[in-house]
Amino acid sequence: MIDNLTQALAAGSRSIVAWADILDRINVFPIPDGDTGRNLVMTLSPLRQPALDLDKAAERLLLAARGNSGNIAARFLSGLLACRDLARLPEDCARGRDLAYEAVPDPKPGTILTLFDALVDALNQKPPAEGEEWVHFLLNALEDAVRATTQSLPELKEAGVVDSGALGMFIFFDSFFSTLIDREVSVSRAAEAFRGFLDLTDNWRKNEEQGYCLDVVLEVGQVAAGAVNRIYDLGESVVALSDGQYLKVHLHTGSQEMVRENLESMGRIVRWSADDLAEQTAKFSGLKVQSAIHVMTDAAGSITRADAAALGITLLDSYINVGHESLPETYLPPAALFEAMRGGVKVSTSQASIMERHQCYRKALDLYPRVLYICVGSVFTTNYQVALDWKTKNDPEDRLIVLDSGSASGRLGLAARAVAQLALETTDPEKVIAFARRAVAECREYLFLDKLQYLAAGGRLSKTSAFFGDVLQMKPVVSPLPQGAEKVAVVRTRAGQVQFAFDRLKEALAKSRKARIMLEYTDNTDWLLGEIKPEIERRFPWAELLVTPMSLTSSAHMGPGTWGVAFLKQYDMTDWKDAPV
Repeated sequence: MIDNLTQALAAGSRSIVAWADILDRINVFPIPDGDTGRNLVMTLSPLRQPALDLDKAAERLLLAARGNSGNIAARFLSGLLACRDLARLPEDCARGRDLAYEAVPDPKPGTILTLFDALVDALNQKPPAEGEEWVHFLLNALEDAVRATTQSLPELKEAGVVDSGALGMFIFFDSFFSTLIDREVSVSRAAEAFRGFLDLTDNWRKNEEQGYCLDVVLEVGQVAAGAVNRIYDLGESVVALSDGQYLKVHLHTGSQEMVRENLESMGRIVRWSADDLAEQTAKFSGLKVQSAIHVMTDAAGSITRADAAALGITLLDSYINVGHESLPETYLPPAALFEAMRGGVKVSTSQASIMERHQCYRKALDLYPRVLYICVGSVFTTNYQVALDWKTKNDPEDRLIVLDSGSASGRLGLAARAVAQLALETTDPEKVIAFARRAVAECREYLFLDKLQYLAAGGRLSKTSAFFGDVLQMKPVVSPLPQGAEKVAVVRTRAGQVQFAFDRLKEALAKSRKARIMLEYTDNTDWLLGEIKPEIERRFPWAELLVTPMSLTSSAHMGPGTWGVAFLKQYDMTDWKDAPV
């Protein structure tokens, strides 16, 4: 009996989260849509559940699976999950490999499937035994297989990268097997092993795609004979998986309507997810942003993953727990969170595991000469102390600078954006560090809650206080400060919120002619864009205005209807030394 199989699966899944941005950055096959990291994170999310039921895990993976690599990985894992005895590991991995191949009509060498072949071959050559030697042999074989993908597919050879799906599963197996033999999981060896294969070549040029990437779950009772073959004719990059009463389909198509009509003839559509390939490939650059110092910050700062990629920022996610599901906050669709909250579903937040955070620090230092981590204020989370503790043991050259921002939400995000922008404009890392200290001190933010019931649901306010507060139409105004989230005012109407925001902006920016203002929304995008944004543009035409979704960490605490405004006086970079702190 494998006593720690669930812990090993969770460790592998968490490691994928730490590397997801790099997987997205090199995702050029089968098309350059930059979503392999996202798809693997979402697919493997059931493995991170604290009380994983192995008998139900395969079905949950199938329902969660996204993208080409995610669906193939889910199929492989349905074989691995059957393993209850280490002696059966080679046999169960072979079964998973065969299932993965069966799901793809046209298997390609140099992909995630090739990695599964290498895994099975290595396990047959050196089966599990006492000690660690068999795991070292296994990981070396997998490393060679990933490196070889560059030469196996012309798309990868032209781009100068390894296959992102194969790399993702290598990172998974690195942590999975280390945990399985009770060896401490400290850091993936991927950065060192694949140095030179994690950035696209300068002369690589992408081909923009058209159509849609669909992930569909059908409830079919039993899969009719020939149904899977019919699906193979509906599009490209097809992966079709069946498990019990469900049929999971992933494909690329030019016509959602045609696919929906065909699939509805086979069964009831349980889940339907569509990505616009033209939009994804248009946004994909894959290029590593060159900056004076690499900036890392927490996703709780209202920075989207797309904005982080454009600015060269590494994001560290907190987790949003909705019912029995848990996802890193930048991977959970905001609409799903707000629908759950309005429906009374239990919602909470949690920090990434210590191991996952350590993986992020190590990965950043392995990829960049120096790293500036602007983290959520220490009064809000343990991130600052965890980073300092890791730095003490693992950073003798002092390449990781850890800055306690004393802030959260948009106040953190706006400051981090300004710092990252400066890092792109200068070659002096010390200038960036000094500016960061001033930016986090000067940035201000006001958050406007619509109802108090969500604070009560999260245990941050008594239900009685929330009830009477909502009855009396009390709408608190909150500001994240180094000493904590402080209630700075109470208003009774949305108009009162708006007036408060404009008064504070006018007061703070009256003598400034260079500033950044960031508006944050939850489920009130249309109102914010239609009423607040134009008025701010009219009153402060000289300010740079950003509009962005509020971090889901903040949204989960404060609920639908919340909005916010953050602002930072911006000084010319030429006279930054003379700007007051």
